[in-house]
Amino acid sequence: MRIFSKKSSKLANRRVWQDQGAVQPGTIEQPWDTAGREKAGWVSPSYTQSRTVRLDPFVAAANRCMAALPNSPYLDTYKSIRTQIIQKAERTGGKTIMVTSAVAGEGKTTCAVNLAFTFAREFSQTVLLVDCDLRRQRIHEFLGIRSDKGLANHLLNDEPISDLIVWPGFEKLTLISGGRTIHESAEALGSPRMKAAVQDMKARYPDRYVFFDAPAMLASADALALAPQVDHILMVVAAGCTPYFRREKSPGTDTLGEGNRPCPQQVRGQIEH
Repeated sequence: MRIFSKKSSKLANRRVWQDQGAVQPGTIEQPWDTAGREKAGWVSPSYTQSRTVRLDPFVAAANRCMAALPNSPYLDTYKSIRTQIIQKAERTGGKTIMVTSAVAGEGKTTCAVNLAFTFAREFSQTVLLVDCDLRRQRIHEFLGIRSDKGLANHLLNDEPISDLIVWPGFEKLTLISGGRTIHESAEALGSPRMKAAVQDMKARYPDRYVFFDAPAMLASADALALAPQVDHILMVVAAGCTPYFRREKSPGTDTLGEGNRPCPQQVRGQIEH
């Protein structure tokens, strides 16, 4: 599977957004009209605790978060990946997914964001997207969202998870990203508090998929610390760019499938700069 996207100027992104028939910034158009979706069985969740923010569609488009576009030509590619993930999850169980890569710059955060939006378009589940790159949180920046709280606020300051979750105006999608950065990130992600937080995210809503955007495996030990806590691992590689030895011999790829640890599944992404 290959995911293609191209970088363009801000003006070009505005034209693409407008050509796709999208609404103005601050409101994200959903795939169907409200009446049609309700007749087909769509149930809209009520966000009473999550803070409401508004993503900037122009910033999202500039950062290749194309699944936020209502008629993006790239959406079907992500839908194909979504279908494969759902089918595997139904066979093996579990709805928590860590997205990582061998090295930085392969498009893992872009894939995590786009998959989260694509999963949120499904009828039967909601989505929580969690930024676990505690040294460099970027999900909120990719979407043009201001956020002064993130996962570190819970791990270090004991702030409730519910205070960290924001709703960006896209139905069935919430996220955690922003706030302080920390250098002891592997220790934080492997801590008892993180394990308890993941268990809470798993159990609170049985119909919710949780995506964790984790750092690259060769960049730090963070992904290895988080891996035993999730049900599935999605490894993003740059098509035609990531050397075989990095892809297949990244620390942990030969052991993540042992025992109760999930085995990585690969998605190839080509991102042109």
